[in-house]
Amino acid sequence: MKDFKSKYGPWALVAGASEGLGAAFAEEIAKRGLNLILIARRIEKLESLSKDLKRKYPIKIKYHSLDLADYQQTKKFINQLEFNIGLLVYNAAYAPIGYFEDISEKDLDKIVDVNIKTPLLLTKLVSTKMIDKGKGGIVLMSSLAGNQGSPKIATYAASKAFNIILAEGIWHELRKHGIDVIASCAGAVTTPGYKNAQNTQEAPGTLDANTVAEKTINALGKGPTTVPGFINKIAHFFMGRLFSRKFAISMMDKNTKKLS
Repeated sequence: MKDFKSKYGPWALVAGASEGLGAAFAEEIAKRGLNLILIARRIEKLESLSKDLKRKYPIKIKYHSLDLADYQQTKKFINQLEFNIGLLVYNAAYAPIGYFEDISEKDLDKIVDVNIKTPLLLTKLVSTKMIDKGKGGIVLMSSLAGNQGSPKIATYAASKAFNIILAEGIWHELRKHGIDVIASCAGAVTTPGYKNAQNTQEAPGTLDANTVAEKTINALGKGPTTVPGFINKIAHFFMGRLFSRKFAISMMDKNTKKLS
């Protein structure tokens, strides 16, 4: 715990922290003694989470309402911070469900802004300061959906593939500066968003948000990617190593076509 705080402290920034997996990351980090900066759109959710965590852990917490589709607004906020950010967790995602022909240009634009542009540029902004310190950590939340084409969430999956490849590349580049980078390729997670989109029984390997956050943070510093959960690791191996791309895509289709 002391080593974690020394390596990644004193402040952690969690983007997309209002509920679900983002809130779970905030608590997992709070357990380890880091102060928190929480950003998301819904200020009332951030306020409630902040009060809850302050009751449990002797840490400082700052929170701010930000639209993570707007990088310039995010950049302005980060640049005026006087806190030393040692850990970035980018959890925010926009994932409209539907076949590509039915997704609007506006939604496609927002997918790029929230899932690609802001995590990319925010990582650049934060890592520049981490390089000067010679230490730090970056967690990009990705998905098993990003390992192959995923019908009905095709553009979301493509954006998650971007984050996997980005994390792998900068993991190698930044480790010489003492900075750990990891992409967490989660399967289904029982977040409010997943429950709203899932009309049938839970997918095999579904994990709760706290488990995914704990396993992801535990994997930080051990490699460029992690797949939380044994069943998900097996699925990842079969889908990526043994099955043909065509078969892997058809397998994803059987699962994603149930989403609405």
